[in-house]
Amino acid sequence: MALDQSFVGRTYPPTPPYEVGREKIREFAEAVGDANAAYTDPEAAKALGHSDVIAPPTFAFAITFKAAEQVIQDPQLGLDYDRVVHRDQKFAYTRPVRAGDRLTVTSTIETIKSLAGNDVVDIRGEVHDEAGEHVVTAWTKLVARAAEEAS
Repeated sequence: MALDQSFVGRTYPPTPPYEVGREKIREFAEAVGDANAAYTDPEAAKALGHSDVIAPPTFAFAITFKAAEQVIQDPQLGLDYDRVVHRDQKFAYTRPVRAGDRLTVTSTIETIKSLAGNDVVDIRGEVHDEAGEHVVTAWTKLVARAAEEAS
């Protein structure tokens, strides 16, 4: 069953603040295999003009996808998460995520499409710091595969 088009443009409440820690950044950088010293060494980050260590660009996925759960779990939307695959991800940064940031995410459904019986949902996550300044926008594309017909 196709998802309701009236959900396009729906914005969900901001998440509680997520405090970015040095250790989380280090763990993430290690997990993705990025040895950039700016992710683990405060002095290296400061030499590049940052106030503290910064996070790899894809770090924002960890908090924006968690925020997208508001959309995914909205019973009125009716998305069957058991059939969902993550299709695409992109980011547009105003500045890097830094250790010590307290970030909130506001998720909005940008598009809903039905392609060959599959539901495709584009979610935009706007990430702001404690001062309300924009840090990054993340776009997540999810596909809920069509239910298989009984044979």
